[in-house]
Amino acid sequence: MKVLLLDTNHPRIKNGLEKLGLICEEDYSSVKEIIEEKIHLYDGIIIRSRFKIDKQFIDKASNLKFIARVGAGLESIDIAYAEKKNIHLIAAPEGNRNAVGEHTLGMILALFNKLKKADNEIRQGKWLREDNRGIELEGKTVGIIGYGNMGKAFAKKLKGFDVDVIFYDIKPNLGDEYAKQVSLDELFAKTDVLSLHTPQTKLTNKMVNKNFINKFKRSFYIINTARGSAIVTKDLVNAIKNNKILGACLDVLEYEKSSFENFFSSENKLPEAFQYLINTDKVLLSPHVAGWTIESKFKLADTIVKKVENFLINTNQ
Repeated sequence: MKVLLLDTNHPRIKNGLEKLGLICEEDYSSVKEIIEEKIHLYDGIIIRSRFKIDKQFIDKASNLKFIARVGAGLESIDIAYAEKKNIHLIAAPEGNRNAVGEHTLGMILALFNKLKKADNEIRQGKWLREDNRGIELEGKTVGIIGYGNMGKAFAKKLKGFDVDVIFYDIKPNLGDEYAKQVSLDELFAKTDVLSLHTPQTKLTNKMVNKNFINKFKRSFYIINTARGSAIVTKDLVNAIKNNKILGACLDVLEYEKSSFENFFSSENKLPEAFQYLINTDKVLLSPHVAGWTIESKFKLADTIVKKVENFLINTNQ
């Protein structure tokens, strides 16, 4: 079996697949159209987020047996059409869930304690103690939307804090020792800190908009380490300005390209709402790196190799 590696990843993937007897070839630079011309030669693909695997691409991949994405979700793939063509799909949320959990917790603690603001001021020769008085997580209710690998990882990190953790998920009966499953209405009524851990779907696209925000009974903080498309930035900014949202931790942004690899561009003028985000102390930003640790790179690679191995065993390849 031949496998095409389309994104640079940890060498453990290529080495691991070759140990399974697969022939691995790499193409990290050709445009999608060139890849389409030769994709019929391959049985498998390893991709991160270089481009979308759409119907046209799948039709040209006449011998494809599996697509493995080195990441948590499969939103860059036409899942329904791939499954119709009997292509096995692999993702690796187990590989970076711990990293996401730690990053999410780190962001809200940094925002609550004004660490970025205080650090910047000290570097400018300012020693403003009262102005940097923080708030504590203790006693707050943390509401999570999406209780899969990432949501559960964050809830687990909160176990050492004196907080109530509740969550909403479209799947039933997911409650455990780390968090209680509730209705959306209860989440709206009780949440002080909202953390998003949802995949990118039609349901979650622009989910956090003006109407959604106004359903919360009290002012709250929001964290998004999931997908930028979940939040309408303009509505978020308006809610921060009127104190409905007290602060935001954003590892992902609505304006990201689908590859997640680039954001700033001289050709594209960034919206006014983004200009507000980068100029307020109420918002903490990071460049889509919540699951992007040294350790998660190893774990993602090992998870992909193991899942490919299981696929080969189960299909007698």
